[in-house]
Amino acid sequence: MKPHLPLFRFGAALGLAGVVACAAADRPAHPAGTAALRGALFDTIVARTERREAISPVKNERLGFDPLAAMRALREDVVAADTETALYYALARLSHARRDRHLDLVLVPGGLELADSAGLDVSGAPDPASPGAAPVRVFPNYADGADDADYFVGDVARRASGPGSAPDEGRAERPSIGDRVVSVNGMPVAAWHDSATAFMRHSTHAALRWKLAEAMTLATASFPPHLRGDSLTLGAVSPGGRETLYRLPFLAPGDLVWNGVGEPNYPGLSLALTTATYDLLVPDDGRRFLVLIWRGFRESMVADVDSLMAYAAERNLLDHALVMDVTRSRGGSLGAYAMQRLQSRPFRTTFGNLRLSDVTLPFIEDKRDDFAARDINDGGVPETIDDGTWLMEWLEDDVLAALTRGDEYSNNVPFKLAHAPRDSDGILEAAAVHFRGALGIISGPSGGSHLDQFVSIVVDNELGPVVGMPPGGYSNTWEWEEVLTLPGTDQPVVGFMWNIGHTIRPNGEIAEGNPVEVDARVPLTAENVTTYYPDMLARVLELMERWAPTRGMTDR
Repeated sequence: MKPHLPLFRFGAALGLAGVVACAAADRPAHPAGTAALRGALFDTIVARTERREAISPVKNERLGFDPLAAMRALREDVVAADTETALYYALARLSHARRDRHLDLVLVPGGLELADSAGLDVSGAPDPASPGAAPVRVFPNYADGADDADYFVGDVARRASGPGSAPDEGRAERPSIGDRVVSVNGMPVAAWHDSATAFMRHSTHAALRWKLAEAMTLATASFPPHLRGDSLTLGAVSPGGRETLYRLPFLAPGDLVWNGVGEPNYPGLSLALTTATYDLLVPDDGRRFLVLIWRGFRESMVADVDSLMAYAAERNLLDHALVMDVTRSRGGSLGAYAMQRLQSRPFRTTFGNLRLSDVTLPFIEDKRDDFAARDINDGGVPETIDDGTWLMEWLEDDVLAALTRGDEYSNNVPFKLAHAPRDSDGILEAAAVHFRGALGIISGPSGGSHLDQFVSIVVDNELGPVVGMPPGGYSNTWEWEEVLTLPGTDQPVVGFMWNIGHTIRPNGEIAEGNPVEVDARVPLTAENVTTYYPDMLARVLELMERWAPTRGMTDR
């Protein structure tokens, strides 16, 4: 959840004691302020993080770090950032030091301005400006034993042809699929990986590598100017050992036509139904299974799932096995609604809580406003099946009582009270009309958030096998966003976010930084990229044939 607060609502009021007097005589000439103001801003951010952040101990242990210590180590970088651009990227490093994929900076009116904001979150803009894209896609080599900076070329595009299209110049001067990346913009790839990591939001190592590979070939302002240029200079080594330096232009993404290598692709299956939520594929040879290429849990998901059930019932498909490919899925809400229909067994849903702090009351007030407007949602995505009554009862009874007692966290309840009241055990039954065959999941590290919850429901309830790789490993209940000002002034800087609640997996563990384990690990590599999806489909179908839900397969 991202409450976009009115400018200054909390920015100045929550600063550290003693800052106001010193800052009043030190009025900033521009949004980057003075060294003293930047130091006070840094201290304010860390103090708010200490009292608000729902920190995940399991993530910190897995990644081997302390988020507050990682933040404090950056104080001098923030103080020294005396231009708007330098301060933005210093604050980006500070925010990303928490290693939480959900938490980003937001450019706000009157705050820090950048000459290039392509790909960045901008307050009031429905979508960020799209960065240009080089005509190659890069993937991490996840082979066992591969190092973190092992990347390879996964696809090569041609420029679209047609009226008004520019000629596809330089087509031969591009790397080939399977070439290993050895340098990026003049930096050895390992050095680039280490430098770029500080500017990439992530909650797990695997998801970090995926997002870095995506961003490597984009003209994105997520990276500071010293890590990018007007074009992409990529050093690559062919399987035969020949090293070549390629200078690749950034083009409009819509002008590029891709081969689809490394993307969901299932030869021998045909498209039967498509919606914003999924593509439904059926085998050409009449085998009794279906494949859903799942895109996310967004605005139309409930209606799209209803359409799927009607389609399957009309065509006698409900007894077919169902494979869900979630490797390119986004997050959202209401995944349990889909789960009640895509398989036949009862299951325990995810739970969630709130970190209780100075923003709990304004958060509840925001929810009251949403409830009054009959608009309980997360960025436009519905959060609850009912009108939000269960959620508001919990917030106004349990959460307010815990805040009064001085508790650190609220009680755990079924996630956002979307499908069950606060006193529920979280066990949900299958819907009256549901798929009755086996369920299997093809997973990967590209996405997370509600996707992580969905896959955790499958794994923790043993609903079916999961093959591929774990999802991205990031999930919480809500985030809080507010506009930061230079302390003691009304000068806005950026919108800053905090994770203010834990998602609790069905097995009782915190979800953030703690993705589920898969039943059969099939890592993406330079050697299997062209056959990756057919290989995973064959593997999951094999496991589905002998899945035993009492404790999984005998070789699990």
